[in-house]
Amino acid sequence: MNFTFSDTHEMIRTTARDFARDEIAPSVIERDKNGVFPKEIVQKLGELGFLGMMVPEQWGGAGLDALSYVIAMEEISKIDASVGVIMSVNNSLVCWGLETYGNDDQKERFLRPLASGQKLGAFCLSEPEAGSDATQQHTSATQNENGDWVLNGTKNWITNGTSADTYIVFAQTNRELRHKGITCFIVDRNTPGFEPGLKEDKLGIRSSDTCSIGLTNVVVPKENILGEVGKGFYIAMESLNGGRIGIASQALGIAQGAFERSVEYAKQRKAFGKPIAELQAIQIKIAEMATKVEAARLLVYKAATMKDKHERFVKEAAQAKLLASKFAVEVALEAIQVHGGYGYVREYQVERLLRDSKITEIYEGTSEIQHIVIARELIKDLQ
Repeated sequence: MNFTFSDTHEMIRTTARDFARDEIAPSVIERDKNGVFPKEIVQKLGELGFLGMMVPEQWGGAGLDALSYVIAMEEISKIDASVGVIMSVNNSLVCWGLETYGNDDQKERFLRPLASGQKLGAFCLSEPEAGSDATQQHTSATQNENGDWVLNGTKNWITNGTSADTYIVFAQTNRELRHKGITCFIVDRNTPGFEPGLKEDKLGIRSSDTCSIGLTNVVVPKENILGEVGKGFYIAMESLNGGRIGIASQALGIAQGAFERSVEYAKQRKAFGKPIAELQAIQIKIAEMATKVEAARLLVYKAATMKDKHERFVKEAAQAKLLASKFAVEVALEAIQVHGGYGYVREYQVERLLRDSKITEIYEGTSEIQHIVIARELIKDLQ
């Protein structure tokens, strides 16, 4: 597959790269160390149009394609994967769902401020007993006498959980129908009974906030149902199909960042009287790292291009996420080896890239789930 990059694509790459270098990089170590949410950086991302990249301009977005999105995600995540996941959730899961399934009133009230960066969104699917098996939703929604819905339950591992304004929440409206009884709701943060919990103290992506959400008699107007009653599981799965492209590009960025830092260090560090970049052992590592990064990039770009062409991309998105996340971990681990003892300290940043990389094999569908998705698509093609 050939990828054609327009002047717009190259402009997006340059803009994202410069922004990451000038605005994100100076504070990345301290934010990671102290778990500080990058509020001002996110605001500037919104001003650049990076929080609603694929949303039409009609609804406050940038009106760009998926390839532009993954290019920007790679450049941002190369410097800070925490900022990358904030951007990914708002674009891939929240804005996409509202654009695809929302009516004009919902788009005006919710999508426009999210796509323009005035507000931030969160996606609430996972629960204590519903992770990889998202069908096991225990959060319930029952109608009151006014026809509005009352939500009760707990959501887990919610990215942007303590910082978002608008939440896409999935709840069981008819338990007897199992996954066909799940419905999707748009919930405002200020709704009584909606309580974000304490931020999780995480291994990686520490500058993004992750928390549980408690819902106690949260009344949601019937006008805030996204799509149709009972269609929530379908919306969630379709959202995650596109979301995997975002996380794959995040993993790609991490791997690219680890590779670039390794090459730069190998050129400067001397051992046995010459730069270690001239040592065959290091050259082998660099060659393998570069090959893995390029292989991941090709899969990520392929999935994004298929999405832009409105082709079915379920398998390709899963393959991109599976391989890019695997290679992100492997390349980051090798980056530490190239750096030697310096790779083990914060200042050289590759230890953070390793910590950040692991989550890409877990969220928005674990690597084990990606294997299942890929296999099902392949078997379907054979039938």
